[in-house]
Amino acid sequence: MKNIFFAIILASVFITSCSTDKPVDPFLVKKHNIGLLTDSTTVRELDTIFKNDSIVRYVSGDEFAGSVNIIEIFDKSGKKLLDLYPKEVLDSTSVISSVRINDERYKTKKNISFLSTFKDIKDNYKISKIDNLINTVVVSVNEINASFTIDKKELPSSLRFDMDTTIDPIQIPEKAKIKYFMIHW
Repeated sequence: MKNIFFAIILASVFITSCSTDKPVDPFLVKKHNIGLLTDSTTVRELDTIFKNDSIVRYVSGDEFAGSVNIIEIFDKSGKKLLDLYPKEVLDSTSVISSVRINDERYKTKKNISFLSTFKDIKDNYKISKIDNLINTVVVSVNEINASFTIDKKELPSSLRFDMDTTIDPIQIPEKAKIKYFMIHW
């Protein structure tokens, strides 16, 4: 009887010591996931993933507004965490195609959050592309499937009004703040 009891204790210690499952950091931003949210997460799985948070889904009452497709995630205190954009409108089997990060706790392994500056991005990642839009520039980083939107008010006046100008990373001030931090899958 003592041998069986000892064998059970020894086996349970062995099993628990061999376990390599580390808890997932809910705020870690990677190329294919943000915490438990992955590039294959469907809309119907959101209630499970964000069970401790509040999920706000847009419900269309008009067929002309059916293209609005934002799902907002708030924490218990009411602070907005994420905006999720599914591929298909009003489809619970649709996967999430883009995520806008609204909370500073969400960071990449290299400590980039939406509170970072252009210098932080440039020093930590290879910039893949810069798009010159009407009121913003979008800095794309393919390494993490991310885009960082910077308001043109952060740029020198010579770059603010001409959308045809090709903007080089050296022309963006290092102190330029991020307006939006998005992950695209």
